[in-house]
Amino acid sequence: MSISWGSSAAAFKQILGRHGVAAGACTMEAAWAAFEEFVQVPVEGIERPEDDGDGFIVEWGVWDWTGNRPALSLGRLLAVNEDGDRQDQYWQPQYWKVEFQACFAEDRAWADLHISGGGDSGFDHAAIGQPRANALAETRRFIDQDPSLSAMLRSAPIDIKVTLDRAD
Repeated sequence: MSISWGSSAAAFKQILGRHGVAAGACTMEAAWAAFEEFVQVPVEGIERPEDDGDGFIVEWGVWDWTGNRPALSLGRLLAVNEDGDRQDQYWQPQYWKVEFQACFAEDRAWADLHISGGGDSGFDHAAIGQPRANALAETRRFIDQDPSLSAMLRSAPIDIKVTLDRAD
């Protein structure tokens, strides 16, 4: 089963729902499991994997767009190739990001996010299937080894949202 890039946020919301993730009733473990499933779903209308058409990233920090609350973001970056003239020498795909963003109440376990400014795992463009499963496992090991991030992953956020926004 594949999905169109334009319906990717709706597909992610559906997967999140199957994992029991809903506003006011969310565990980050369930959100992570849904994310692992979602990033394995093929997407139509994007560049090929060898051209970095599909990748994922985990980001964390305290930002003004989160109301200055600590946040953890699970994102999938899609290089959409449906617009423009591909014969144009300056043609580039449009980058869109499907994002699950969880905001948390203040807690000493992740207080250093205010100081560090946050960070990210870097984009990973491993191919769907076992290569992506391996990349996800490596990202999860990284999260589990960081005290602040692992505490967030074991916590319940106070607010969640799923968006599909232009990323370039």
